[in-house]
Amino acid sequence: MSALTDARTATARSGGPLHGLTWLVWRRNRTAFLLLAAVTVVVCGYCLYHRAGVLEFVAQYGNDDSHAEKFDQIYKPVFDRMYALSSLPTLLGIFLGAPLIAGEQEHGTVRLATTQSVPRTRWIAATVALPLLAVLVSTTLMSLAFTALWSPASRLVNYGDWFGGTVFDITGPLPVALALFLTSCGIAVGMLVRRVVPAMLLTLVAATGTSFALDYLRPRLATPHTATGPASGDFPDIPAAAINFDQWLGTADGRLLGWGTCVDAKSEPACLSDLGVVHKIVEYFSFDQMAVMQWRGTGVLLVPTVLIVAFIVQWTRRRPL
Repeated sequence: MSALTDARTATARSGGPLHGLTWLVWRRNRTAFLLLAAVTVVVCGYCLYHRAGVLEFVAQYGNDDSHAEKFDQIYKPVFDRMYALSSLPTLLGIFLGAPLIAGEQEHGTVRLATTQSVPRTRWIAATVALPLLAVLVSTTLMSLAFTALWSPASRLVNYGDWFGGTVFDITGPLPVALALFLTSCGIAVGMLVRRVVPAMLLTLVAATGTSFALDYLRPRLATPHTATGPASGDFPDIPAAAINFDQWLGTADGRLLGWGTCVDAKSEPACLSDLGVVHKIVEYFSFDQMAVMQWRGTGVLLVPTVLIVAFIVQWTRRRPL
């Protein structure tokens, strides 16, 4: 009776910012939307509150990794709590995306919704668009808030490691794209499976696979720079805030050997000479490559997101729910 009442009320309702189908989608999923809004407010407020202290520290000591240990003693708990944002896209996919259509199918209310006076295309458009819009707005705000907290102390947080995964994945546009992708995956999986709990489990599997795929993709989003030095010295220095990606030994004939090739030799210089090593090479990612890499990763995620949403619309238009 609740679904019937909601559907009839949605048909009659025409005023306010949310009306008709949009209001129905809001009402059916209002707990998830309100919880997401509350999390957004808490995260943004937390970041802005602690940003004042971070700015004060940077003003006194500078954004210099030589003070990273002192910074870590004070602000490590703050950033450790914020790293929980890395799991938010997965939670959105599981708890918002997967039950969205699967819940309606499981309880039989989807048939009622799709037999009202509005076309099925309008119904699925409202059902998918409002949750994705909520995800877009909330994750954008949280990403902006955390980026504002992290960026003044980029060389202090995690001792300047912006590439390792956590900071890279929850700043800039990447967390927004990842949240949209996993939410749309959850919606599609729920639509196909037609049961909430299996859909949630499969969405978790998809999110885990996506995490491994992003770890594999991250170093391939840009070409690392190269610093070369003589074999007789140490490995060459790299710019401040750069991430040391790999090290090699270069021979005169162009071969690359692992950096530890002669580490266990009785005489490292003699070993290097016997192998014909003439260079020590460091591959690194500079800090100014971070934004480019994040936007490329965002593009990689948005393309399948659009395809998944298009698939959801086409499937619901042509097949029985």
